[in-house]
Amino acid sequence: MNQVTVLTNPMSGHGNAPHAAERAVTQLQRRGVDVCAIVGTDAAHARRLVDDALDRGTDALVVVGGDGVISLALQALATGDVPLGIVPAGTGNDHAREYHLPTGDPEAAADIVADGHTETVDLGRIEDSSGAVKWFGTVMAAGFDSLVSDRTNRMRWPHGRMRYNVAMLAEISQLRLLPFRLTFDDEPEFRTELTLAAFGNTRSYGGGMLICPGADHSDGLLDVTMITSASRTRLIRLFPTVFKGTHVDLDEVTTKRARSVHVECPGINAYADGDFALPLPVTVSAVPGALRLLVPKQS
Repeated sequence: MNQVTVLTNPMSGHGNAPHAAERAVTQLQRRGVDVCAIVGTDAAHARRLVDDALDRGTDALVVVGGDGVISLALQALATGDVPLGIVPAGTGNDHAREYHLPTGDPEAAADIVADGHTETVDLGRIEDSSGAVKWFGTVMAAGFDSLVSDRTNRMRWPHGRMRYNVAMLAEISQLRLLPFRLTFDDEPEFRTELTLAAFGNTRSYGGGMLICPGADHSDGLLDVTMITSASRTRLIRLFPTVFKGTHVDLDEVTTKRARSVHVECPGINAYADGDFALPLPVTVSAVPGALRLLVPKQS
C-alpha cells in the first residue's frame, strides 16, 4: 500500500470514530503510507467524495466506523478492483467479526491495511423490479426485524439503543405471521407465513446475532433462515439462542441455501447491513468474488 483514502463516519461508535481515525491515520503514515482523509457531511456527500477518490486513483478505500459506512463503501467498490480496508469503530461491527478484524485497536487495524493482504469475498445483491440495486456484506432481513427498524426510524424519542428496544416491544405486542412468497433459484414459487426471513452472505447481524450460523462468505450462496412463530413468548425465548446460533435446531426455524431468492411480502421493507435497502418485492442473490477485502495474514 502506497496511497490510501480513509473515509470516516464521525457519528459511528457514539462519536468515537474520529479519534479512531486519527490513530489509524498516524499508524498508516508511520508505516510509510500516504493518506488522503475524507469525511462526509452526510451519506450523499460521502459517496461523492468516495467516487472522486476512486476516479483519482487510490490503492485502497479504508473506512473508519461501523457497518453503515461499510455499506456506503460497498456501493462504490462492488465488482471493482480497489480493495476495502476496515478500521472498526461502530457499535455492531459485524463485518469486523466475520473477518477477524481487531476492534478497539485502530493501530492494529491500520497495520492490516498497510500489510496489503487481500481476500476476495462474495457480496449480497438486492434488486427491485425497477432495477434499483443495493449491495450488502452481511445479512438482508425482512419481516419482524424490518418492522422494528421501520418503527425505530419513525420515532424521535427516546434516543440511542433504547429507542430500538422500545420499538421492539411495540412490534412484539403486535406480533403476527406475514404472508411471504419465495422463489429459490429455479424452483417453483413457495408460499408460507413467516415471522421473519434472513438472507446471509455472512453469519451475523445486529452486533453478533448468528442468524445464519452456517453462512460462508466465499461459497457463492446465501444462507436463508426462516422463522415461523406467532407466539410472543416463544419468540422472546428464541431470541437468546440466536447469539449462539442454536435457534436453527428449533421447530420454528427452517434453513435453506440458494444462489438467488425472489422475495415478496406486501408492505415489508428489506434491510441490509443494518440499514434500509429496498421495499419488497426484491431479488436477493450472492455474487461470487464481488469484493477485495484487506484482511489479516494467515499465521
